[in-house]
Amino acid sequence: MSRQSPVASRQTLDRIQIKDLLVSGILGINPDERINRQDILVNATLWADTRAAAASDDIDDAVNYRTITKQLIAHIEQGEPMLVERLVAELVEICLDADPRITAVEMTLEKPGALRHARSVGITIYRTRTGDDSNA
Repeated sequence: MSRQSPVASRQTLDRIQIKDLLVSGILGINPDERINRQDILVNATLWADTRAAAASDDIDDAVNYRTITKQLIAHIEQGEPMLVERLVAELVEICLDADPRITAVEMTLEKPGALRHARSVGITIYRTRTGDDSNA
């Protein structure tokens, strides 16, 4: 489901997508989850105006999604949160802090295989730079 940022209209914002980022990390409340790394799957949509980068063809005018992805990986690998809700909120903040051109982020974080009989369990959140998430 696509979201429209309350900050700007659909005509002025583009979506940068990071799909199926799979990182091993410590996440969970069960004793084995506190010891054993598990797969954490991240999908993110970053809303930003990419027209300047398209016009200039200059990386300095672009949201550097490689740098953002490296920051997400490092945070997952180094952190040890108890809750999925905490980790996904932290990762969204990393995205928003990485570049002022990012006006909103929607992110899904999943723990594949965490539930018996289910392929995955996860949460999706939507946050804006202004903090007005009422349209999410």
